[in-house]
Amino acid sequence: MKLRKKLKRIYLDSSLATKIRLSYFVMVIPILIFAALWVVYLADYNNRYDKLVYNTSAASAFSLDFKKEFDDKVYFIIIGSQTYEEADPISEIEEAKAIIRKIKDSKGTKYTKNTRPRIALIEKYLNNLEKYSEMIRKNVEVGNMYGKNMKIWENDVQVVTSLIQDTILEYLYYETKEIENYRNEMNQAFLQMIRGSVLLMAILLGITAVISYAIPRSIIKPIRYLGRVTEQVSKGDLTVRSRIKNGAEVKSLSDSLNLMIQRISDLFEEVKIEQKNLREAELELLQIQINPHFLYNTLDTIVWLAEAGRQKDVVATVGALSGFFRSSLNQGKDIITVQEETQHFTCYLKIQQVRYQDILDYEVHIPDSINNCLIPKITLQPLIENALYHGTKNKRGKGRIIVRGRLEDGKCILTVEDNGIGMDEGRLKEVIEGMNNKKSTKNDFYGLYNVNERIQLKFGEEYGLRLQSRYGEGTLVEVCLPYLEQPQANSRPGISGPVPVKI
Repeated sequence: MKLRKKLKRIYLDSSLATKIRLSYFVMVIPILIFAALWVVYLADYNNRYDKLVYNTSAASAFSLDFKKEFDDKVYFIIIGSQTYEEADPISEIEEAKAIIRKIKDSKGTKYTKNTRPRIALIEKYLNNLEKYSEMIRKNVEVGNMYGKNMKIWENDVQVVTSLIQDTILEYLYYETKEIENYRNEMNQAFLQMIRGSVLLMAILLGITAVISYAIPRSIIKPIRYLGRVTEQVSKGDLTVRSRIKNGAEVKSLSDSLNLMIQRISDLFEEVKIEQKNLREAELELLQIQINPHFLYNTLDTIVWLAEAGRQKDVVATVGALSGFFRSSLNQGKDIITVQEETQHFTCYLKIQQVRYQDILDYEVHIPDSINNCLIPKITLQPLIENALYHGTKNKRGKGRIIVRGRLEDGKCILTVEDNGIGMDEGRLKEVIEGMNNKKSTKNDFYGLYNVNERIQLKFGEEYGLRLQSRYGEGTLVEVCLPYLEQPQANSRPGISGPVPVKI
């Protein structure tokens, strides 16, 4: 009893490969014993029969259309329809020679009195055919040899290909006849094998009935269990775990499945945290744009205007500040229209022009055709702020900031251009690298990096910011966006978000 339990435990802990080998071993041993009784008796017959079949199969590979194909190739060369290199008749000859060599090189090939001379004749004919092909090639190269080539083709090439075709068919005939003789002899041996096979079959049926139930069951049962576990995982249940304890491969698969489920669960949590962090980062960016210093400076400007008795400027500045904050918040929407974005940065420019009226002019050229194009909120204002503080304020004389928009190849292109101090090639390269570097923490690049990153997160890496600058001449920042239009009020229910518009 203990031995039986021990053997059962060993069997359950065995690998799938071991169980399959065991099933083969149990079924194959009786067959091997039966086969051993007949191996000597049938060895000679089988060996001779295999050689005949081998030679016949090799000869059968010889194309039955060899004559027509070769004759046509040579004829096309002669009439100039194809060049010698294009037709390549030698390749046909080499393939035929390879077949003959395969027959001759087969180990222990025994030629009969009928097949040996035909193999030699085929080799001779192929050599002659190669010689005639070479003659035609040389005549074609010389030129004006059409008549001579046609005689070679009619009197030599076609005759030889016919002889080759006839000879190979004769060879196959005698080989097939020899196979028939051996087949009759082997039939007698097979009758005796059939009698023994009936007895062996009865034994094997009994053995198979046992192992066909036991071994597959031990293999399929844990696999079906794993299937049920994966089905639960596919339905979203990440608390399920596999409990298989036996079987080498299946246990390993079970452990890997458990690790995968745990990893998926961890990844879900990481995604939730990353989404939360991304939202917090966007809110932080919004707060950075509405920084206290801008508010303080604007309020100081309003106080100064009031003290100076410039009531109209006070009203205009307060209105611009109110519009700026209203556009910045915009009911918490992340995506707005170009028209709304224009209102936002125009308010900012109006405020800054009051403060820097001696050194700042601006122009806005946004066509109505792109007013409904969608854009991430607070995209242009950081670029205008950079143009003001890093461009126009650092040059002598009055600065100018120009904002333009256009449609180009189905894309919405917005540009912020200034005539400020600009950048040399080294500084421009540093700014571009900082703008595209996800690990950059320099404050100089923070605004550009965040605007570029937000655009690419929303629309893909083919969109974003492009910078051009010349030292002493100014800087141009290009914003590339897909042309996605704000859905109309009469859109179908259930459709929300941006939709592509054909330009």
